[in-house]
Amino acid sequence: MKRKDMAVFTDTISSLQDIIEMLSPQQQEELKANISIQHFKKNEELYQEGEVPQMLHCLISGKVKIYKDGIGGRTQIVRVIKPVEYFGFRAYFANQNYVTSAAAFEASTVCLIPIELIEKWMKENYRLAMFFIHLLAVEVGNADQRTVNLTQKHIRGRLAESLIFLRDNYGLEEDGATLSIYLSREDLANMSNMTTSNAIRTLSAFAQEKIIAIDGKKIKIIDAESLERINKIG
Repeated sequence: MKRKDMAVFTDTISSLQDIIEMLSPQQQEELKANISIQHFKKNEELYQEGEVPQMLHCLISGKVKIYKDGIGGRTQIVRVIKPVEYFGFRAYFANQNYVTSAAAFEASTVCLIPIELIEKWMKENYRLAMFFIHLLAVEVGNADQRTVNLTQKHIRGRLAESLIFLRDNYGLEEDGATLSIYLSREDLANMSNMTTSNAIRTLSAFAQEKIIAIDGKKIKIIDAESLERINKIG
């Protein structure tokens, strides 16, 4: 293995410590022998709706969106993934093909583990089984809350929620105000269940009210308190 590849492999193993610490020595060796590491370019798909799930995905670096194409080809971003999160396994345990697709927001590195191997370990390992049950339970709860918010909040509330969600998940740049993820207006609209034109108008309104500042795809949160209030009142 080349030195660069070895460094990536070492970093990946380090990122999987929450799982590794629950595995027996034999299971740890099985993991190291079966993982693969893939690099995805910006907008490249990791998997598509309708495909048969075969791998547990763990995002090592970068940003990934989980989305679904709806009526008329309109896209809805249902979840965003940050390092180090596991995803792409729900459909397997539901005995379904993927009902969503996944693509990279930016250049991303992903670790892949055969789900059949995870299932085998879960049958042997109570702690690992509970770990994934917990992940699924949290995912369902978040999905329920997001469904209510996207259907009941007004446009301003939905966009404010998306900006806060991006801040809380991906953080801010060194200035302590600029979101450290640069989304197209279309992606931001797809996160907020609105048209791109509505997203542009609402962002402009927030900027005129000096709640945010916009510089291309960069969004700086100037008045976090007002943004939180808009999110709360919906």
